[in-house]
Amino acid sequence: MRIVRFSINNKDTSYGILEHSEISRIEGDIFGNWKRTGSNLKLENVHLLAPVQPPNILAIGLNYKAHAEESGHPIPPAPVLFIKANTALADPNQPIILPSIAPNEVDYETELVIIIGKRARNVSENEAHNYVLGYTCGNDVSARDCQLRLDAQWARGKSFDTFAPMGPWIETELQADESGIRCRLNGKTMQDSNTKDLIFNTGQLISYLSKCMTLMPGTAIMTGTPSGVGFARKPPVFLKAGDVVEVEIDGIGTLQNPVIREN
Repeated sequence: MRIVRFSINNKDTSYGILEHSEISRIEGDIFGNWKRTGSNLKLENVHLLAPVQPPNILAIGLNYKAHAEESGHPIPPAPVLFIKANTALADPNQPIILPSIAPNEVDYETELVIIIGKRARNVSENEAHNYVLGYTCGNDVSARDCQLRLDAQWARGKSFDTFAPMGPWIETELQADESGIRCRLNGKTMQDSNTKDLIFNTGQLISYLSKCMTLMPGTAIMTGTPSGVGFARKPPVFLKAGDVVEVEIDGIGTLQNPVIREN
C-alpha cells in the first residue's frame, strides 16, 4: 500500500492511498484509525508533499561498508547516530537550496528512510518491524565544508533548510533489507547499491535507537548512504544550481529535486 500526503492549490493538506495513479482520500489518523472517504483524485492533479512531518529526523552515518571505506573510516562497531533538524524537510520536486553561507560543497546522499508507525521504546530486533508504518526515499543533503572542516560536529552541515527531501510516498510493503537503491545526478547514475549491504539492518537500527530514545509515530530514520557520494570522487562532484537529483529505491519509486542557489 502506498500512502501519500498532498495538497490541492497549496491548501487542504490530506492523506490518501495511491492505486494506479489515483488517490483515495482518507480521513482519520494515519498512525491510528482511518478510513477512505470515497473521494478520488488523479495523482497528476495534486501537489505531493513529504509523506510525513516527522517529530524527529534521525540519521545513521557510515552504514554501508563501501561508503565507510570511501570516506576513510573503519567499519563502526555500533550505529553512528546524528540528528537533522526537522525544518530541513523538503517535498518531492521542491528545490534543494544551496545556502549562501556554504554553497560550494553541497553533496547528495541517497537513503532508505524508515517511517515509525507507533510509539516504540526498548523494542527487540525481532519485534522492531511491528512498529514500522512503511518506507520512503530520502536524500541526506550535506554541506561537506561545514560537516568535515568548519564545525566540530555534523549538525549544521546536515540541517540547512531543504537538506532532507523525502518522498514521493510511503510504501508499507517492502523487503527493506534487500532493495536496490541508487542516485542519479542529471541523469547519470552516481550511486548504485542494495540495502543488503547495510552494516546495520533496519530491525537492528530501530531496536538500537529505541533503547536510547522514544521513537514517536512519524519519526523518520535515514538509514545511511551507499558509496558514490560526491566528496569522495576524484575530482569531487558537488551540487550546483540547475542540477536535478533523483533518489530511486526499488519497490518505492523515485524522489526528484532540482537544485537552486539561495537568493
